[in-house]
Amino acid sequence: MSEKVRRLWKRALSARKPRGDRGMSTAEYAIGTLAAVALAAVLYKVVNSGPVGAQMQQLIERALRGSF
Repeated sequence: MSEKVRRLWKRALSARKPRGDRGMSTAEYAIGTLAAVALAAVLYKVVNSGPVGAQMQQLIERALRGSF
């Protein structure tokens, strides 16, 4: 491979590398994880509440009694 081709190849590869975003993916994953945990906590509270729990139990009982 000639020196000119090597320089062009190196320049092309360096142009593809993202610049200035160091640590951004870690921050994005942290925010996404926090949002998922918060949503899970809210859903847990809703599902374990009295009225919703009773309706879910009725729904499951109806599904088990149904004919296929």
